[in-house]
This record gives sequence, structure tokens and C-alpha cells, in this order.
Amino acid sequence: MSAAGIRRFGPASTLAEGFRGGVVAIGNFDGIHRGHQAVLGAAIEIAGRDGIPALCLTFEPHPRSVFAPDRPVLRLTPPPVKARLLAALGFAAVVEQPFDRAFAALSADEFVRAVLVEGLGARHVVVGFDFCYGAKRSGTVATLRAAGERYGFGVTAVEAFADESGAPVSSSRIRHDLGQGNVAGAAALLGYRWTIEAPVIGGQKLGRQLGYPTANMALVENGLLAHGIYAVRLRRSDGTLLGGVASYGRRPTFDNGAALFETFLFDFAGDLYGETCDVALFAWLRGEEKFDRVEALIRQMDRDAEEARAALAGAQPLSPLDRLLSF
Repeated sequence: MSAAGIRRFGPASTLAEGFRGGVVAIGNFDGIHRGHQAVLGAAIEIAGRDGIPALCLTFEPHPRSVFAPDRPVLRLTPPPVKARLLAALGFAAVVEQPFDRAFAALSADEFVRAVLVEGLGARHVVVGFDFCYGAKRSGTVATLRAAGERYGFGVTAVEAFADESGAPVSSSRIRHDLGQGNVAGAAALLGYRWTIEAPVIGGQKLGRQLGYPTANMALVENGLLAHGIYAVRLRRSDGTLLGGVASYGRRPTFDNGAALFETFLFDFAGDLYGETCDVALFAWLRGEEKFDRVEALIRQMDRDAEEARAALAGAQPLSPLDRLLSF
């Protein structure tokens, strides 16, 4: 995913002058799923119509992690990945507003005045239908509309988005699917294939000894993805795409150690150490298993590789956004 064309800012007060006076989409947008895309798409449409920049206002860390630190949110899209997705959708900038208890204590009107008016100079604000803001979530869409009339910005509230079954699309549903290894279900809710971004690190070179050398990554959100075997595509930092088969887990046949995401790349010989790559998950093949004999593991790896090649051969883009991500 390329982040070309998008600028990242910290507090709203740091927004560069050239980006002020735009359309501002507000939300956490973890995952940038199809429901989020309805809100974000409305902002892009208004910005294009009015010839002004489209900005996204999000919050770091996730507010739930501040109020319930013992139950931190497993992030679908860390800030760099979120920025790349926003760039693909057409946003000019993302404002990653630092979120702490002091910021959360701002009244609804203080939030509007300090962030939207003085910080961003918003001409139009786009939110979800159930958007709340300010201390104790006292601000609502109705109070935001009233504030817009006072301060001179328009407000659009986007209705709830449901999938084909009629169920609301949510980040929690996607986390559940990924935790079950249901990457196809997660992709249907996201509108694109869920992607990992991480540097390639050194390992024990067990795969090399088995005839399957791997590019190893440590996932930031350990616990989000089910341990198992996946058909994947990896994109190098230069844009090169490579198909492969990946194992995520603790290698129970060998050491049952720390979880790693290990990708064997088809038709590739080289060294990726230190390179930050993206890996898109296309299909779940099976769960992680312990084998009594290495030979049995190798035979299963051969079958996994064949199945992964077949899954990738028939893969088509899921949406215009999926096509833009170039996997």
C-alpha cells in the first residue's frame, strides 16, 4: 500500500495551513471497513464537489485503551496502515489527535471550538449516525448540527451500514473472524483483504532446513489472528508482488516458542531481512498442528503450498479499494 499523497499530522493544532478549510470525516475507523468507507466516501464526495481537501480526524491511542487499559483494543489497522488506506480512498491528510483523559474531559463545545474550528478550520464535517463527542459523550449529531450553524460548517451524518445479511458491519465482527481464521469473512466485511505490515526479522532458519525458507515477521497485535496456515501475497517495499504460503504460530513440532508469521515465497530466492513488507491474507488453509515426524510435516507443507498456489490463481479483487491496494 502506498501512502503517497497523504500527510499525517498529530494534534489538530499542528495542521498545515494548506489543509485547513476542508471536509473532515471523524472517527476511530479501525479497519477502514465497509461501514467506515460509507462515512469516508461521503467526505470524499463532498470535498470533490466543493473543491476543498478531504481530511480524516482520528484518535491515538484508541479511546477504549485509555479508559480500559486492562482490555486494550487489538488494532486491525495501526496508524501507518490506516494512513495508507485513507490515501487509497483519496484523503489529503489524516490528523491523529492524541487521546488522553485530559482531551476526553473537553466539553462538547470545547471540542468543536478547539479542534474543528480553531485547529482544522472545518468547512464540513461527516460522521456516523451515532457519533458522540465531548466529556461523557454529551455531544450528539444534533448538537453538532447546532454547533455547525453557530460556527459556520455543514454536517452530514451517514446512516448505519449493513452487510448483505442485514447485520451491521463492525470492527468487532472482523476481529472475531480473524481470531477464527476466517479471513474470507473478514475480507467480505472489510471490502479488501486484511493486510499485515512488519519488518522481516531473523529466525532460527528451521524452514530453510526443511526446504521452505521463510520471511519472518513478529505481529504487533499478537492474539488477533488465529494460528494456522494461510495463502498470501507479499508486497516488497519496491512494489514487487510475490505469492506464498504462510504459517502463523509457535512451531509446536519444534520449540513451541513465541508466535511468528513465517512466509514461504513461491519462485523467490533472496534476502528480505530488515525490509518492511505488506502481506495480504487470501485464504485459510488449516490450523496449526504438531507432527510426530519431520517427514510428515514436510509432506503436509508440500500440500499446503499446492493449495495456496491454487487459491491465489483464482483470486480476483473484492472491490475498487481492493484493486487500488494492488494485491
